[in-house]
Amino acid sequence: MNLQIQMISKYLTCRLSRKMLGITVVFVSFLLIGCGKTEPDAPKNYFTQWNSCEALSALQEYVRDVTNPSSKNYIKPEDRIATFDMDGTFVGELYPTYFEYNLLEYRVLDDPSYKDKAPEDVRETAQEIRDFVRTGAKLPDHFDMKHAQAAAKAYAGMTIAEFDAYVKAYAAKPANGFTGMTYGQSFYKPMLEVFDYLQANGFTYYVVSGSDRFICRALVEAIGIAPNRVIGMDVKLVSSGQGDEAGVNHTFGKEEDLVRTDELIIKNLKTNKVLQISQEIGKIPVLSFGNSGGDSAMHNYCLSGSLPSAAFMLIADDPERDHANREKALALGEQWRAAGYHVISMRDDFKTIYGPGVLKVDFMF
Repeated sequence: MNLQIQMISKYLTCRLSRKMLGITVVFVSFLLIGCGKTEPDAPKNYFTQWNSCEALSALQEYVRDVTNPSSKNYIKPEDRIATFDMDGTFVGELYPTYFEYNLLEYRVLDDPSYKDKAPEDVRETAQEIRDFVRTGAKLPDHFDMKHAQAAAKAYAGMTIAEFDAYVKAYAAKPANGFTGMTYGQSFYKPMLEVFDYLQANGFTYYVVSGSDRFICRALVEAIGIAPNRVIGMDVKLVSSGQGDEAGVNHTFGKEEDLVRTDELIIKNLKTNKVLQISQEIGKIPVLSFGNSGGDSAMHNYCLSGSLPSAAFMLIADDPERDHANREKALALGEQWRAAGYHVISMRDDFKTIYGPGVLKVDFMF
């Protein structure tokens, strides 16, 4: 009898121990799960380099609306296309003029490997740039086309790799009119935040510039923009082995290179930007960013579509941190507002332009 009582007691003790162990495990697990639980992350602030302003609010409200599946303005990710001009929109253009103008002036008038070989018309164009930036002499009418044709000649014969290296070597030089920055570092830091914000919200963005496509590619590589998202001025390319033979009759060889010619295909300005967007992207953008009249056609194309859209113009109105003509910029700002574009003020909306340690100084020639 005593043996039976002992066995029953041992059984009950074992059952109770297992039950208590189970309760303990559940309790400890609850504590561990509770301790490991984290609150949802706060929304990321993409715009640390911006002041509160109308343009930024408009952009954020637009993006929130068109990415909200419950909104009547919802845009599918594949249709979230944004286009950006380059010079003066997210890359400096006031040192003392466009990067590609500075590059041509250097190539033709200063580069010892080329300056004695430049054709007379190319030399004339480069001198006109030099006179413009150093003495304020007015550039001839339609100078954008004159420059494009001269640039085609000045770099003819270079392979794509050679031209890329040439652009990057010049971009590594100190930016004229600034300390603490090279040409290749002269990105508007607040505008780079716009790229990050749009990408995080499912937008695909393209650079659509009047500058040479391969110059643009060389510059924006540093900020992670892929070559296939760059549209710009184009010259005809040929294979190094095709000679006078038409491309349709020549088979590219493994040992061959692609070479620039002196034949201009297109200067990517104004309506040409619209044509190239249609050709290469195949969709009307829903967001467009620019800084000059050369971008108005692109903006209007964006605003002409059936999807909700918005266009933004940046004005260089900060003479303290950049080489800007504030009076001219403010007049342009009024013009852009009247056209239905949002206006971004570099002076009022940007906490910084080029980042800490970069100072505006006098131009040096």
